[in-house]
Amino acid sequence: MVETAGRITLWGVEVFAAIADERSISAAARRLGASPSSVSQQLTNLETAVGTALIDRSARPLTCTPAGVLFRRRALTILNEAEQARAELAAADMTRLSRFRLGMIEDFDADVTPALLTDLAEHWPRTQFLLETGASHRLLDQLDARALDVVVTADLGVAVEGVEVHPLLEEPFVAAVPRGQAGTLDALRDLPLIQYSSRHFMGRQIAAHLAREDLRPSHRFELDSYHAILAMVARGAGWTILTPLGVARARRFAGEVEIVELPLSGFSRRIILSARRGVLGGLPADVAEQIKAGLREFVVAPSVAALPWLEPTLKVL
Repeated sequence: MVETAGRITLWGVEVFAAIADERSISAAARRLGASPSSVSQQLTNLETAVGTALIDRSARPLTCTPAGVLFRRRALTILNEAEQARAELAAADMTRLSRFRLGMIEDFDADVTPALLTDLAEHWPRTQFLLETGASHRLLDQLDARALDVVVTADLGVAVEGVEVHPLLEEPFVAAVPRGQAGTLDALRDLPLIQYSSRHFMGRQIAAHLAREDLRPSHRFELDSYHAILAMVARGAGWTILTPLGVARARRFAGEVEIVELPLSGFSRRIILSARRGVLGGLPADVAEQIKAGLREFVVAPSVAALPWLEPTLKVL
């Protein structure tokens, strides 16, 4: 067995970068899919190789030493170059891509994501896939931390340096009201609002738009589950604002509520695919096109068939 202590290894650099980002050995281990003991040993080996401490283990949370701050800049360059090298080697033959780490908003996990992964797995037989779902801001943080290769999120409206963006879908916000309830503005003013959680960007978008429209309905419930929100609307507890993707994800309640045009000024959101610029070559654009095909089949077509008034505003970009 070759002794690696005293040598700088790519794995050691990746471990250090994860610890510097997560500020915790256990959190870095979870991110890397390794044991805390092996992560700690890799850090020790790297520090031996460079001849100085890179992480202050006495601090809580962990912090980089002055030397660690300097080394982290080089570490990120090394990791970027390694990723680009892997992508360039795989570009001529994508079946040789060894790993693909994808982040997706939960809105897609019923139809679009399974179809995409099945198709990619067929075309990339040697690739190991890692899927992480979650809130848009969290997925973008994971992309920035190099824990994910490509993420599909809501457009947060903030340009990020070094990130390429591929627009996928634009969808309007719609109102879901109890069966038999009018969807007029006057009717909604008097009906309690079951609000999507303001802990997420979409919830803050909705709250800000309601304020701009001077619509301040009473609300006692703020939830982050599409299923729970539409279940409460179906019970007559109030009305809500969602998007067609949210309605599709909780489709079991679609027949128990009325989905109507939101009686407010134009209000929509965009879904985008993001990747670190120049790292994966043409792969992000190719994946974006495959996702668009899934969106046309599983989202746009059935939504417009059920609600024809969506056609002008629900569109693949």
